[in-house]
Amino acid sequence: MDQWLIAVLILGCLMMLAAVRLILGPTGPDRVIAVDTVNTFTIAAMVILGVVYQEIIFVDVAIVYGLLSFVATLYVAKYIGGEL
Repeated sequence: MDQWLIAVLILGCLMMLAAVRLILGPTGPDRVIAVDTVNTFTIAAMVILGVVYQEIIFVDVAIVYGLLSFVATLYVAKYIGGEL
């Protein structure tokens, strides 16, 4: 069980690095990619925590969160691309 929690801590550190890129990103697309990266790491952490605590609800929430994140990323990409 400890290896799973270590994996979540590593994902947390990677999320912080992506958050730095989000803050310092020189352009809008850089920030969008950083937000998408943070969302991906969050989904991975939720799945791992679901395994650790043996709760399927974490995986269900991660799936819904992933779908909403995907739709939001598409919307922002269309906005940046000038199609909206």
